[in-house]
Amino acid sequence: FLGIFAYINYCTPRDRRYILEILVNGLKRLEYRGYDSAGIAVDGGNTIEKNGNLQPTVLIKQRGKVGALEDKILKSEELDFELKFSSHAGIAHTRWATHGVPNSVNSHPHRSDDGNEFVVVHNGILTNYKSIKTFLQSHNYEFESETDTEVIAKLIKYLWDNREVEDIQFNTLVERVIQQLEGAFALVFKSRHFPGQCIATRRGSPLLIGVRSKSKLSTDNIPILYSSCKSTFSNHRALYKTKMNRLNSTTELVTQGETEGIEFYFASDASAIIEHTNQVIFLEDDDVAAVVNGALSIHRIKRGKSNESTTRTVMSLQLELQQIMKGNYKSFMQKEIFEQPESVVNTMRGRMLWDEERVVLGGLMDHIDEIRRCRRIIIIACGTSYHSAIATRQLIEEMTELPVMVELASDFLDRETPIFRDDVCFFISQSGETADTLMALHYCKKRGSLTVGITNTVGSSISRLTDCGVHINAGPEIGVASTKAYTSQFVALVMFALMMSEDRFSKRKRYLEIVNGLKELPEKIKEVLSLDSEIQKLSESLYKKKSLLVMGRGFNFATCLEGALKIKEITYMHSEGILAGELKHGPLALVDVDMPILMIVSKDHVYSKVQNALQQVVARHGRPIIICESDDQDSVKYASHILKVPHTVDCLQGILTVIPLQLLSFHIAQLKELDVDFPRNLAKSVTVE
Repeated sequence: FLGIFAYINYCTPRDRRYILEILVNGLKRLEYRGYDSAGIAVDGGNTIEKNGNLQPTVLIKQRGKVGALEDKILKSEELDFELKFSSHAGIAHTRWATHGVPNSVNSHPHRSDDGNEFVVVHNGILTNYKSIKTFLQSHNYEFESETDTEVIAKLIKYLWDNREVEDIQFNTLVERVIQQLEGAFALVFKSRHFPGQCIATRRGSPLLIGVRSKSKLSTDNIPILYSSCKSTFSNHRALYKTKMNRLNSTTELVTQGETEGIEFYFASDASAIIEHTNQVIFLEDDDVAAVVNGALSIHRIKRGKSNESTTRTVMSLQLELQQIMKGNYKSFMQKEIFEQPESVVNTMRGRMLWDEERVVLGGLMDHIDEIRRCRRIIIIACGTSYHSAIATRQLIEEMTELPVMVELASDFLDRETPIFRDDVCFFISQSGETADTLMALHYCKKRGSLTVGITNTVGSSISRLTDCGVHINAGPEIGVASTKAYTSQFVALVMFALMMSEDRFSKRKRYLEIVNGLKELPEKIKEVLSLDSEIQKLSESLYKKKSLLVMGRGFNFATCLEGALKIKEITYMHSEGILAGELKHGPLALVDVDMPILMIVSKDHVYSKVQNALQQVVARHGRPIIICESDDQDSVKYASHILKVPHTVDCLQGILTVIPLQLLSFHIAQLKELDVDFPRNLAKSVTVE
């Protein structure tokens, strides 16, 4: 699985060179998600086929970067690049191996047979593919790859071969396919039996559709067609007979001009679409979107709950192409680290009312009284998002006087944790599509708890499924290793703690202290970023080491976990975040003169305890690198190297102490000549368990 992109042009003449460029560039926009191979499927032949003749499909697949696929396409002798198509559907994919090693056979698109009658691209993982494969093999369907995806292509061919009527529709076949699939998927199908058509569907994996046309679209809301309604299939063919019929129909999206063309873009991420259009439709689980003769209709197999939306809205994306470009930086990760003074401002913008000394999180206003009455708060997340919850747990407990549980989503599900109706469950995810977190969300909703989403992606699954939430407004984060999203999640959770306690007189002094700290935060982040050259020099003494321990406690424990994670992700060094209070319970055995140790010291309520840990490390011949506050004279005498950051209120200090670790991991990776934006084996959006 990983990146899906498809392009359909209807009554919009494009030559094959243009179509291929669109598909390849779409894949390049998805490169930041990480992948190991890529492929495309387009109409073949060096002449336009007349009606009645089947158009062959050409598959071109390549292990490695999209650039290698592009080279292979340009060398292809099967394709006439100057050939023009009035209408055409092409699909493309970047794959990150889950079933089968990275190679051209296992790459997507996958095909139904040697004639490429049906081809499909897939994000996600099928959990029942083995039983489907066994069934198809018993009916003499042969497999060529090691993937789970190939069963989808073979299954639709089986349904086509055994169709009960000759003129069965493409979307009907897809609807029957997905009824047999278990697991997570986003799928886009193409077939030479249905020229110019594209069918897309999703369950548990993101997929959106971009629309571009010169004339106005027929509607902003597309009603869902339900297969359980008899009229859906008996009348459906009439929708595509003539332009006039489609103009009078309210069940599909078309242009209002008689002869105007229209273009559609299917993608797993908005970054691949935004250069073409900002008009998008987000598909929901089990939607089947069909583009036929330039008309988009959306189908579902059966009706859901009474409160389920019966339309899909055309939305305008507020994302600009330059926001996802590197600019003058060496990498997206570096750019995003240096964007943090602005990204935390954007998280607070319109929410921190400085003159009134108030916090207004609009997305929570309708439910804030219910949250204040709850029995406990449970925060569920994975990876970096989990660390942002650890970083703010103490403050939320202090300001709300409620018990706060912080859970790793996978472990939360494994334990089948008891959830009650008077619990409030927070779900934190940069992408809003993290599979484990989404499953935990479904688990909690079934048990009747109030659900709150904190994401960076408008229209994501978590933002749509939760009862309320906060969009962190950090801006697009392209680097696989999260940096600015972490600090924005941190700030969002601090604002939540403030909002919960704004009417408590006993908390007023603390409340105002934190408000003032937030106001000064962007300037203090800029001061920390000025340490970049010093951190670059420090990295020269560390990049050949095999391990790095990061120690701290209190509000800085989360910094230790997040800093160690960044070092693991980007540099491939072993790194461990250690709670300094646990030093004598085992980790002290690792300390010697050769072990690189980084300690985080802040002048807060655990300062003396961290000093004790520091002295224990030095007594075992450790030579700690220390991140401390500018006026800390006591810690300096123990340090082999010191990085001084400005002082802020204790609960915000973790934002200032994590940035040197982000920079350190970046510079070590640069010295090791590693790709910081696309670390091996990792993906930006983890859409499988």
